[in-house]
Amino acid sequence: MPNLRDIKQRITSVSNTRQITRTMEMVATAKIKKAQERIESARPYALAMVEVLGNVARFVQGASHPLLEEHDERKRVVVVTVTSDRGMCGAFNSNILRLTEEIISREGAEGVEVDVIAVGKKALSYLRYRGIEPIGAYRDISDKPTFADARKIAAQIIPGYSEGKIDAAYVVFNRFKNVADQKAEVYQLLPIESRVMEAAEEDLRITPEYVFEPTAEAVLERLLPTYVETLIFRGLMESAASEQGARRTAMKAATDNAGEMITTLTRSYNRARQAAITNEIAEIVGGAAALEEA
Repeated sequence: MPNLRDIKQRITSVSNTRQITRTMEMVATAKIKKAQERIESARPYALAMVEVLGNVARFVQGASHPLLEEHDERKRVVVVTVTSDRGMCGAFNSNILRLTEEIISREGAEGVEVDVIAVGKKALSYLRYRGIEPIGAYRDISDKPTFADARKIAAQIIPGYSEGKIDAAYVVFNRFKNVADQKAEVYQLLPIESRVMEAAEEDLRITPEYVFEPTAEAVLERLLPTYVETLIFRGLMESAASEQGARRTAMKAATDNAGEMITTLTRSYNRARQAAITNEIAEIVGGAAALEEA
């Protein structure tokens, strides 16, 4: 059984850990509000982009663009894996890495080469540990991603797909549902799905008329790359908000567990202390009785 000194040191150690986890929980809680506001501001833009893209497609009959064409044969696929730069956020990163592994295994079984673009230090370190060297690495942007970051990532995908070097592209990220719930999802970036182009045709409401300069085809050609960049940016924003929510949940659980552990250790300390006092009293009584007999 541990002595009083060991139990006391353990209580002190767990108390210090609880202070750290509580502080991290408070920091994550403060960051969640800003991250949630940013993603709520970005979502309408992404939805509006889909609506505009569909409406413009109505004026371009039989629209043709390299980003819309589905390649007959799949030889190479690119996966954008979005994780965090820091840990202490539960299963946030492991869920993303598991989905990435599933895509690599599934595509590899069909003879398709899979390249990965790693966003976040966790994805980069994991992939290199697995012997997979990413074709692109982005660090220190998971907390506050910008549209410029999304544009850089898209620049590694769009030209390759247009030239036929890439046959499909996906982004894997955590979608922010609420503070306590985040879900790992996979979105197809390229080719742009036909349902996006048909979105306006399925809407029976009155749609606005557009005046195009120079032509509807030229506008559509400009919109399609922007749409891909918007999808990537939304994934980065969703991941940033999800990271803070996951970290808050994980740190709250750690703080609660530390509190329970301190309670258990305190009880053990009191029992050990009581046993030690009882032994000392017994020794004193025994000694006094021995002196009386002598």
